[in-house]
Amino acid sequence: MPKVAIRSLANEEVGSLELPEEVFTYPYNEHLIHLAVVSVRAAQRAGTHSVKGRHQVRGGGAKPHRQKGTGRARAGSIRSPLRRGGGVVHGPRTRSHRNKLSRNEKRNALKSALSRKLAEERIMVVDSLDLDSHKTGAFAACLQGLGLDGKTLIVDDHGNRNLILASRNHPKLKAVDALGVNVYDVVDRGHVLFSEAAIARLTAVLQRQRNRRAS
Repeated sequence: MPKVAIRSLANEEVGSLELPEEVFTYPYNEHLIHLAVVSVRAAQRAGTHSVKGRHQVRGGGAKPHRQKGTGRARAGSIRSPLRRGGGVVHGPRTRSHRNKLSRNEKRNALKSALSRKLAEERIMVVDSLDLDSHKTGAFAACLQGLGLDGKTLIVDDHGNRNLILASRNHPKLKAVDALGVNVYDVVDRGHVLFSEAAIARLTAVLQRQRNRRAS
């Protein structure tokens, strides 16, 4: 069973935590992780792009000129895609770009990504992320003391207001709730910092499906 040290924000080791094998020793599945990342990115697209087709362009009720004798091409409407200001043929339409994965696929992809991070020693657990201040500079200095100076995903509780305020203005930091962790955030950032309570909550959710099957 894999173990990880529990540290304080002062970078002092205060204990250790055993992690479940079914979550943190899951085989690395690059294809599944790729599908999960594509799904997350696709869901972030607004999908509001749209152009007007021939039937949506204003005007064109009358034939623009007579059929013969003008020397110009035959035309029945100024809304034709051949004319400037006319409709667009096969243009983009408002739609959803969501690429849905099953619940098991999402969970297995997340377990695979977390297992890879743990194997690379890029997961750190602290006893608490309760901060005395909401100042970004003070929190960034604290993370540097822990050896986290790159892009870092910070996982705690969405009710931790000081943590949210201290990390949201920093370009390399992102704070999320334990139940809001996704594969893209894990893969996109070099390190993942958990509070002890947060990693317990996330682990319980990732184990839940397995326990249901066993029963």
